[in-house]
Amino acid sequence: MRMILAEDSTLLREGLVRLLVEEGHEVVAAVGDAVSLMKEVEEQAPDMVVVDIRMPPTHTDDGLRAALEIRKRWPQISLLVLSQHVERNYAAQLLASNAERVGYLLKDRVAQVEEFLDALERIHAGGAAIDPEVVRQLVIRTTHGDPLARLTPRERSVLETLAQGHTNTAIAQKLHISLSSVEKNLNTIFDKLELSHTAGYSRRILAVLRYLES
Repeated sequence: MRMILAEDSTLLREGLVRLLVEEGHEVVAAVGDAVSLMKEVEEQAPDMVVVDIRMPPTHTDDGLRAALEIRKRWPQISLLVLSQHVERNYAAQLLASNAERVGYLLKDRVAQVEEFLDALERIHAGGAAIDPEVVRQLVIRTTHGDPLARLTPRERSVLETLAQGHTNTAIAQKLHISLSSVEKNLNTIFDKLELSHTAGYSRRILAVLRYLES
């Protein structure tokens, strides 16, 4: 992949460049602020952008706002957003319009090289990758009106793994259940979350969004 990295920590940025180049990717630019990121994306037209949420110039949500602008102007570009901590609202904003070719990972996940690289591949292939810790924190949040409260523990496990961006086959492998069991559980989840077959929408994406919004 042709990639652009946007991370204000020089140490992490250079480490990511080295890792990605060693894996055969082409890093066409590595920048430390959101303004430079937008300039490079416009000039380089990369396949993927990896961007930190909190970056200069304001060190608030500059990276996220840049990611949302990239998604709006160049929807064909895959996006992986990195965050120091779980920020649920940011994850929801990122997925709100389209949960394809997008990821949201905690920076600690980068140290788990195989998981990080697997997430990049899933995103580039048209899928999504949501950090397991983000998903876990959403799972344990239950209120009286929470639609997820209707799910069984097994269905919650399936939805949690789905929300991380895994395919049915990968879900079956991770949970040590059959593929038919995964399919059955997903259909039950869609029914319980009242996600009907609607033209132009993926029930898998809608389920993840419902999950993030609950």
